[in-house]
This record gives sequence, structure tokens and C-alpha cells, in this order.
Amino acid sequence: MAEVHVIGQILGASDFPENSLYCKWSLTTGSGWRLLQGIKEGQTHVDTPSYEAFAAWSHPIDLHYTTKGLQGWPKFNFEIWHQDTFGRTELYGYGSCHVPATPGYHELECVTWRPIGSVKDQITSYFVGGGIQLKNPELAIANSESYRLKTVSMGKIHLRLNVVLRNFDKYGVEF
Repeated sequence: MAEVHVIGQILGASDFPENSLYCKWSLTTGSGWRLLQGIKEGQTHVDTPSYEAFAAWSHPIDLHYTTKGLQGWPKFNFEIWHQDTFGRTELYGYGSCHVPATPGYHELECVTWRPIGSVKDQITSYFVGGGIQLKNPELAIANSESYRLKTVSMGKIHLRLNVVLRNFDKYGVEF
């Protein structure tokens, strides 16, 4: 079987309206993929930078997959959360990006977005806090349905990944 190793880290986030951020992440794949080693979901710590607008997490990623084909290539899914001074959390955005399909070192920026809802929802969010969340977070991943959402752009998630491919040439795949 062909193998994919993903080794690296979620560096952090930038360009969000507030600091004090953390990230929930997961890696989804197609049905022909099997995780041999590693953890395919997790959460970073909360970083509250004092002087710069970059939340640094340096959260490690180390995954080893086998696959029978290219369909369902691994994809990172992110939820970015803000924690205020009282410990309350608010969703700041969703994002997703594919693991690069070429071997080697990669620096990625994953753009994020969040739903904005109606004008009433926006006013309530401004004065009361909290924010609009998707009832079904799987909708953030399903590109076929996300075009219906009213959204606003948020910040970026920065990743450094090393991708190692093994035995793909035996299955007729060349990079």
C-alpha cells in the first residue's frame, strides 16, 4: 500500500480581530485511507500575545496513513476560538486546507471565515457577545453546501508541514 507521512506543526494564527486564541483541528480522509500512527484531531493551548497580533501555538502534527488511492486526500479542518478575560469562549472562524500532495517541506496559510447571520444576530452578537455558530459543523467542510452561507473573512492559520510519500510509484502515481 502507498503511505503518506505528515510531520510538522500548526504554528499559530494572525489577522484576527482579537488575541487570546486557540484552535480545534481535525484531519479528514476518504474511505480508502487508514491511520497507522498519530492522532487525527486535537486542540491547541490558548495564546494571549502581549505585543504582537500573532497567536503562537507550535502544536505538533505527526501522522502516518496508508491508502489504496488518491481519492479522499487528507484535509485539515479548523475551528478558531477566542477566550475573553472571563474565560468565556466565542467562535472566531472555520477553515480548511488539503495536505500538499507533493513531497517535501511546505509552509501553508489557511484562510478562515465565520457565518454572520441576520442583522439582528449581528447586533445581538455585538452587545451581548458570543457569535453565530453552525448547528452542524460538518457544513463547514462540505464545500457543496457552504455557498449558501452569509460569511465574513477572518484571519489566517499558519502551518509548517513535511510530507513524505512512499510506494506511490508502485501504484502508478508519479509526482
